[in-house]
Amino acid sequence: MTTEQVPTEQMTEQPGAARNASEREAREVAEAARQTEWDRPSFAKKLYLGDFDLSLIHPHPRSAPDDVARGEEFLAKLTAYCETLDGQVVEREAKVPDEWLQGFAELGVFGIKVPAEYGGLGLSTTYYGKALMMVGSVHPSLGALVSAHQSIGVPEPVKMFGTDEQKAKFLPPCAAGAVTAFLLTEPDVGSDPARMASTATPTEDGEAYLLDGVKLWTTNGVIAELVVVMARVPKHEGGRGGISAFVVEGDAPGITVENRNAFMGLRGIENGVTRFHQVRVPVENRLGREGDGLRIALTTLNTGRLSIPATCTAAAKWCLKIAREWSTERVQWGRPVGKHAAVAEKLSFIAATTFGLEAVLDLSAKLADAGSKDIRIEAALAKLWSSEMTWLIADELVQIRGGRGYETADSQAARGERAVPAEQILRDLRINRIFEGSTEIMHLLIAREAVDAHLAAAGDLASADADLQAKAKAAVKASGFYAKWLPQLAVGKGSAPTSYAEFGPLAKHLRYVERTSRKLARQTFYGMGRWQAKLEYRQGFLGRIVDIGAELFAMAAACSRAEMLRTDDPARGETAYELAGAFCEQSRLRVDHLFERLWKNTDDTDRRLANHVLDSAYTWLESGIVDPSEGTGPWISEWQPGESTAADVSRRYR
Repeated sequence: MTTEQVPTEQMTEQPGAARNASEREAREVAEAARQTEWDRPSFAKKLYLGDFDLSLIHPHPRSAPDDVARGEEFLAKLTAYCETLDGQVVEREAKVPDEWLQGFAELGVFGIKVPAEYGGLGLSTTYYGKALMMVGSVHPSLGALVSAHQSIGVPEPVKMFGTDEQKAKFLPPCAAGAVTAFLLTEPDVGSDPARMASTATPTEDGEAYLLDGVKLWTTNGVIAELVVVMARVPKHEGGRGGISAFVVEGDAPGITVENRNAFMGLRGIENGVTRFHQVRVPVENRLGREGDGLRIALTTLNTGRLSIPATCTAAAKWCLKIAREWSTERVQWGRPVGKHAAVAEKLSFIAATTFGLEAVLDLSAKLADAGSKDIRIEAALAKLWSSEMTWLIADELVQIRGGRGYETADSQAARGERAVPAEQILRDLRINRIFEGSTEIMHLLIAREAVDAHLAAAGDLASADADLQAKAKAAVKASGFYAKWLPQLAVGKGSAPTSYAEFGPLAKHLRYVERTSRKLARQTFYGMGRWQAKLEYRQGFLGRIVDIGAELFAMAAACSRAEMLRTDDPARGETAYELAGAFCEQSRLRVDHLFERLWKNTDDTDRRLANHVLDSAYTWLESGIVDPSEGTGPWISEWQPGESTAADVSRRYR
């Protein structure tokens, strides 16, 4: 039998090089980990189906008074402490000082979301986001440290999937300051977990697992006291095996942090390479059942991804502040640079988009707190859209600052000028387009959910393996679904000029969102009909579908938040309406461009050209340069199971 023909559970489970996994197996592993039930309404899911249900997000959800009181009290203390810290210390030393971490621990930062019964603060997602904004504004490495610990590290999966005993054992130390990490990626395994090579082999007595493997890019792994590790359990008597999740103590025998990685940004991040050699992990440290690891990871990320929008919003707010102050101070040709149209356009984009970013974060967090909506798509959209838009904001700030934008803060200070780390924020933000699902992976993940109803309706029409008879039967079934669904996309509230009148000047934008939601659903249907089973390979088309929905979600969030602010404070609400209006106008231009590119693009040309590039047809184009990386090592490092031969570079701050 070929590898592709061998059932997953029968493949030999040996640690070492990444497993060979066929395209079908990789897809099956991903599908098995998906949460397929929709037992709560989702605003974003309905948006992609052409159903703009504003009632799901308006009136804008609000935090409970008690949550606000406790959250504001904590934020006041956190703000006072953060004002004593100098982020440039982290930038110079490439390390977060231990005393800072101790200070955060004493404030309860590592237990913001841990329930009070386990020693945490038990604050809401909304105030967790506000805390991340504050911490990340000191230095983005701090935001990465706190979010890696609390959004995807030990506290969240244990809180969601742990037994009472596991919660009692692991949550108190997490809340007290035991830094944690999440270990999934391997040297040759990124977004394709079907190829995972790390193993957790049951011991003969059935009381433990022996963990072997190497994990790459272990954020917080260098200083972690507890880690969540994903490893493949071989199928065995009494167990189904599969990728499983384990809580492992950082000082367990057999664990070695072999390297502390360095990056273009986030210079204080404690990210490493961790080797496990015959690490004994008690059975009671396994989260959920064998084979539940990926499902646990993906479910944790449903709300965990909101940490990225929080740190992005903080960065955007800082960029806006610096752009405003500099554009007022700097004079060229007799006027402040902000008065010149070229810079004014950038200032408008930064201000309007910052409002949109905070609106998306606030709405998503409050929906998560309410618990009555399914926000898996909303959180994914928030992560995707925020990381892309904030990168553009930072790039515009560097351009507004000119040469000073490219100069380091220390260099500016040495010349006697204000130390503005614009180039640093650009470097630090770049990772957010990769963290917790790259933009390309997020496009595919969200597209899978967005077209779920179509795939369910199409059945075997969307299967590359179905025969003609099966496809014929599926066509009959699909026609019944679309006969009812398509007519609903013809007209809606967006066609009535008086709809959403309570939003005043923003009503026209909500009407646009409603009309465009129906148009988006129709275009998705056309794509489904045209490509059927091959739709998944039209990643350019799917990416644009997702990006249109992201813009519509952001527009709706901005309008809802502006109306809430106007209700609470008419004076601020008036300016919020101005910001929301400008944001929607800019967003509409982006949406119109994306629609145009759905069917008028260079996708086919790009694929052909890329294939020629991969076939080395254009290597002559690469001549005339020196490649400094040549001969420095393999593209992907190989590893073999066994005891580490490297020095352990792990450390503890307490």
